[in-house]
Amino acid sequence: MIGYPEAPKAWWLTRGMARIAGVNLPRAVVEGWLQRAELEDLIARCAACGRGSACESWLVASGASQRMPDFCPNKAGIEALG
Repeated sequence: MIGYPEAPKAWWLTRGMARIAGVNLPRAVVEGWLQRAELEDLIARCAACGRGSACESWLVASGASQRMPDFCPNKAGIEALG
C-alpha cells in the first residue's frame, strides 16, 4: 500500500484530487507510469500549498465534478496523468 504517514492530509487531498481527474495514484506507481519520486513531489507540493481547508471543502462539495479546481498547485501535473 502506498501512503504517506508523515503527511496524511496532503496524501488524502492529493489522492482525492487525482480521483476527480480519473487518476488512481497508487495504481500509477505500481504500473510504472508515475515514479515514486514524482508522487512524493505531488504530496510535498500539496503539503506546502496552505489551502488545505479550501481544498478539503471543495472535495467534500465536488459531487460528480470531473475537473479539478484552478487553485490546486498539482492540477497540471495530475491532469497530465489522466
